[in-house]
Amino acid sequence: MCGIAGIISSDANAVTRERLKKMTDAIAHRGPDGEAQWINQRGNVGLGHRRLSILDLSPAAAQPMHYQNRYTIVYNGEIYNYIEIKEGLMKMGYRFQNKSDTEVILAAYDCWKEDCLEQFDGMFAFAILDKKERTLFAARDRFGEKPFYYTTTNNMFAFASEMKSLWAIGIEKNTDDKMLLNYLALGYVQNANDKEQTFFQDIYSLAPGSFLQLNTNTLQYRTHIYWELDKDNAQPIVADAAIEKFRELFSMSVNRRLRSDVPVGTSLSGGLDSSSILAAINHPGQPFHTFSAIFPGFAKDESGYIKAVTQHLSNSIANGPIEQHFIEPSALGLIKDFKTLCYHQEEPFPSSSIYAQYKVFELAHQNQVKVLLDGQGADETLAGYNKYIHWYLQQLAGKSRFLAAYRERKMLLKNKLPFRWGISNYLAAYLPSHAAIQLEQNEYLKSARQPDINKDFVLGLQGREWEGIRKPIITKLNDILYFNTQTMGLEELLRFADRNSMAHSTEVRLPFLQHELVQFIFTLPAGFKIHDGWTKWLLRKTMDTKLPDEVVWRKEKVGYEPPQFQWMHNEILQDYIQEAKRKLVNKGVLKATSLNKKITPKAAHESNNFDWRYLCAAQMIAGDL
Repeated sequence: MCGIAGIISSDANAVTRERLKKMTDAIAHRGPDGEAQWINQRGNVGLGHRRLSILDLSPAAAQPMHYQNRYTIVYNGEIYNYIEIKEGLMKMGYRFQNKSDTEVILAAYDCWKEDCLEQFDGMFAFAILDKKERTLFAARDRFGEKPFYYTTTNNMFAFASEMKSLWAIGIEKNTDDKMLLNYLALGYVQNANDKEQTFFQDIYSLAPGSFLQLNTNTLQYRTHIYWELDKDNAQPIVADAAIEKFRELFSMSVNRRLRSDVPVGTSLSGGLDSSSILAAINHPGQPFHTFSAIFPGFAKDESGYIKAVTQHLSNSIANGPIEQHFIEPSALGLIKDFKTLCYHQEEPFPSSSIYAQYKVFELAHQNQVKVLLDGQGADETLAGYNKYIHWYLQQLAGKSRFLAAYRERKMLLKNKLPFRWGISNYLAAYLPSHAAIQLEQNEYLKSARQPDINKDFVLGLQGREWEGIRKPIITKLNDILYFNTQTMGLEELLRFADRNSMAHSTEVRLPFLQHELVQFIFTLPAGFKIHDGWTKWLLRKTMDTKLPDEVVWRKEKVGYEPPQFQWMHNEILQDYIQEAKRKLVNKGVLKATSLNKKITPKAAHESNNFDWRYLCAAQMIAGDL
């Protein structure tokens, strides 16, 4: 895990060590263990790197790294199966000078060129200069765990791990007003129709599962998609076989993500996902560290579940002691850290829930644990959110499986899981295209009629009214899971995790996002995900004998939620929100009448969380990030 940057230009004044250093200094938090800048002999390509040492801590693994007097790489991330790939390459005659995964990427690229990406199990963003071909090859991992931003202005191509590196060399920070409108009115932090768009004009994000090829002479480039989930290739399988295959792939994923030359721990929320990761880790005789955010007195505090999990696993013969670490985020802490949190995130976020994660990574850093495993991705692939329930029932109804739909609905109600169901769901089951159109129309009207937003601001976006508004046509559960995993939903969570972890020079690893595991899940029948009144049924069955029943068969879903409703009653935070609204009024975004409205506290995952969005947006576009 590191920070990368680069400049390609025929203008020698653009490619200088001073400018590269400005870029790497801006992301020093991503790599406090070393830095370097390098410019090729022709003077038209410069690369910069900040190092966070995780694998092969020696100077031999420093970057930019050179290979065969032809290739030079800057790289951020981890290739978890680098040992297996290295063994295969050595049989083909390749030799290695260090023990890093970075050199393995270089050899793999020399061997397979862009097809090397198919070999990698990992999270990554890298750029490789090929001196012979005078090309730059850049790639991003399948789900977008690692960031890659770029711009093409002033006869220059520049890229970096974070946008602040681009701002550091003079790239203008101009807000994209349509992205801002969609955030304020709808809570969107992405454009579902354009994965490369960001909140800032002329700065783009290389899409997950994509690579970029650039001619360093002409600066002409093209992007290509190298991987997508297959959501339509269902395979027949019995439950026992599915559970065993899932257990095998999940165990492999966890074990690979434990490969490290520095201490590894895990975040632990008390939910099924993070608890499952801890249960899959064998550490006989060795203490293992967990890090948790708790909220004593809050109805959704999960400290009881956390303690139940650790006590259960500590008593296991296969495991050694578990050392627990706790942090208690607070309203005053949020107020104190808010500007810094926004600085690291760079783009708006929908609620204060990411602050709890930010503090967990801070806690890990304080305890000198450089790597944390985390449970993100399970809900999007295994149908863990309650919002997926009605889509599954619609799939059953759409296939005229009315008895199965009735039985499943009855079991879900018995488990007291909240979900919507009525005549409109039956219509949606038989008219999925019309349902998608209606949902898009509803979103458009919300954005056009949000009562606080200045009409002139909306009118200034004529011709772009529908931009970023997209609802998928859903005929089966996999359609909405695919949309949230590949199109809109998961990537924003990965951005939050990357920035929160790197703010504290800590690496986050996500076992549920091993691509073979995810693809296997998408080949399974929907009834393995929601079954007998339970969401995430396959994971529950896999962990049935490994975790306490109160965690495995827990009915309520808590999404790592802080007491935001209570926090927003804090007078200081309310003053900040009022000042944020004033800034947005001065920018012509909000109506002046919005200043007369009483602030409405909302829970972190509650809809129409407008006052929080005003607070966040004002800091992003009117603050001094």
